[in-house]
Amino acid sequence: MTGIAIILLIFTILKINAMSVPNGKIEKATLGGGCFWCTEAVFLRLKGVESVRSGYSGGHVKNPSYREVTTGSTGHTEVVQITFDPAVITFRDILEVFFAVHDPTTLNRQGADVGTQYRSAIFFHSLEQKVIAERAILDLENEKAFDRPVVTEVTSFTAFFPAEEYHGNYYDRNKSQPYCSMVISPKIKKLEKLFRDKLK
Repeated sequence: MTGIAIILLIFTILKINAMSVPNGKIEKATLGGGCFWCTEAVFLRLKGVESVRSGYSGGHVKNPSYREVTTGSTGHTEVVQITFDPAVITFRDILEVFFAVHDPTTLNRQGADVGTQYRSAIFFHSLEQKVIAERAILDLENEKAFDRPVVTEVTSFTAFFPAEEYHGNYYDRNKSQPYCSMVISPKIKKLEKLFRDKLK
């Protein structure tokens, strides 16, 4: 790569980062790790996370409904969009939590939740996030962290469609509901065990 090409690449990265990090303080991460009730509950508990919104990304239908997404026909996956302060928690930190609290080796499913809407996915907002995500996956593979290959999709972010309001903060409002107690609560306990220093 020539010196000019390297300089152009650096300027491109800086430009994308400037667009995705307003005032250099806030970043967004958009992640799919199965049911968004689970991932929202996890990331709401981390220091440096300012907000978490459940929604849909990666599909071909604008403003899809939950019912449409559950059919698997819209191409979307359930995601959370995380707004965070990188001075407190980095994108790499967020990915470490992400890979610890879901199974990135199962294609189009998480536990009993089956379908393309439950696929493991990282929708990167900048070239820097892309590089970090790909590096994190490579590290997991090199460390043989899982018995099977990581199948997490790493794709450029294009759109996020917020889920219906009743999905918001679902776990904390419905802890006694069977799905919450049997599926989400164990994820929270794992989070508390492995990432105590990152909790609010």
